[in-house]
Amino acid sequence: MLNALSPTSVVASRAFFPPLLAAGFLLLLVVLASLLYGAGPVSASDAMAALMANGTEEAWFVVTELRLPRTIIALITGLALGLAGALLQSMTRNPLAEPGLLGVSAGSGFAVALAILLGATTATLTTLAAQLGALAGCTLVIAATRVQGLGNDPVRLVLAGATMTGLLLALTSMLMLMDQRAADEIRFWITGSVAGKPLSMLWATLPSITLALVLIAIVARPLAAMALGEKAAVGLGHHPGRIRFLITFTVALLVGSATALAGPLIFVGLVVPFIARAFSGPDIRKTLLLCVPVGPAVVLGADVLSRLIAAPAEMPLGVVTALIGAPVLLAIVRAGRMPSL
Repeated sequence: MLNALSPTSVVASRAFFPPLLAAGFLLLLVVLASLLYGAGPVSASDAMAALMANGTEEAWFVVTELRLPRTIIALITGLALGLAGALLQSMTRNPLAEPGLLGVSAGSGFAVALAILLGATTATLTTLAAQLGALAGCTLVIAATRVQGLGNDPVRLVLAGATMTGLLLALTSMLMLMDQRAADEIRFWITGSVAGKPLSMLWATLPSITLALVLIAIVARPLAAMALGEKAAVGLGHHPGRIRFLITFTVALLVGSATALAGPLIFVGLVVPFIARAFSGPDIRKTLLLCVPVGPAVVLGADVLSRLIAAPAEMPLGVVTALIGAPVLLAIVRAGRMPSL
């Protein structure tokens, strides 16, 4: 994937290496913090002793059976949402395009809630439902961008997405009224969390995420060409319609997998590309590369905060990502100018 996304002209940029290395180092620190800190009685020193094979059985169990799985799931969720946000923004030429804001995550969430209500019990069925819902939501986003004047106005597109998100959330609430047993499960899942999720859920989404990474490697160069305009992309031998279809399918795979793993998390697909683009510039290939460490770092960092803010209880991960992302959205809108894509 690295070679496909970053030809010599991309990787050779000296200015790009420091932020990439810094993001990788930050990710390592956040992973360590995730293993050391939690809302339970096992302290950071106890967890460190367990990692050094000198701790108690309780600390070893907490670190390896509770914190390690949620760390891995948070990493994959952040990777998927960060890449999906970058792809969606580049495809729509809209820096405010984000799966959570445009209804893609809400569509995925509604599909999962419907699957739970119908009795879906396996991670594979849940993942498939989430991806189909994300595909429907992503298709509606693309249709919206083709409406004259809407796709060129970032704020109006977000308002249209917010309307669709509100409708889907209302429909999800209606589903919760139909079955109390399913309602309890849906209510816990829809707030967004990686706590208590078994690694078996990750295995169910891994094939989809792997396929999505392969597709990203295929569309990265044509997507960079499309930034010059569709006519220029066609002149370079690319097919914009085919590329948009592949990106739509890729975003559905990524958002569906992330939603199945952690529930609908908003603003992650906005914050991660925004941070990455601040250091990488408008080149989508550099942005995608930088999203690889930044996305997991943002989601995992938010998960660590969710454990510490309200300890010994935990705040829902979806609430923390909203608290982080809302100021970023307001800052972009109030700036009066949109970053160029």
